Amino acid sequence: MLTINLAVLLVAIVIWRIRRPVEPRTRLDQMFGITVILVLGLLLAPTAFGHSVLGAVRQLVEGIAKASH
Repeated sequence: MLTINLAVLLVAIVIWRIRRPVEPRTRLDQMFGITVILVLGLLLAPTAFGHSVLGAVRQLVEGIAKASH
């Protein structure tokens, strides 16, 4: 039996949607894109990769905040 990780499938969908040519989009198309990105974020957040991305973003924000003072 073939199994596929849902996060991997959503990454493939996101990449496919980003590579499409820019054209006027409907509200339904925009809502689909937002939903896919939110679900992908929820799937990646509790993983080790999600924690490392969060740590990197936190360090970046702290560095920018310190530089602005």
